[in-house]
Amino acid sequence: MTPKTAKLSTLAAVLCLLASPALAGQCPADMAKIDAAIAAGTSLGDADLATVQELRAEGQSLHDGGDHASSVAILAEAKRMLGIE
Repeated sequence: MTPKTAKLSTLAAVLCLLASPALAGQCPADMAKIDAAIAAGTSLGDADLATVQELRAEGQSLHDGGDHASSVAILAEAKRMLGIE
């Protein structure tokens, strides 16, 4: 490994480590938004609401397992279905 490659690899690793805590903090906020939207009522049909609830549960499971990037992506789909940011 050349010194330049080693520096780039180290930089990439550091950036990954810095991004993980940021994503970890986003998951609970996204789940709270989803929960609030469901509690407030939604015009989604039963099938779509069930899908949102499944996505929300999967996002929680991924978050609990430490896969925050996947959790954020799954929760984003639930938020999109609910029409929230």
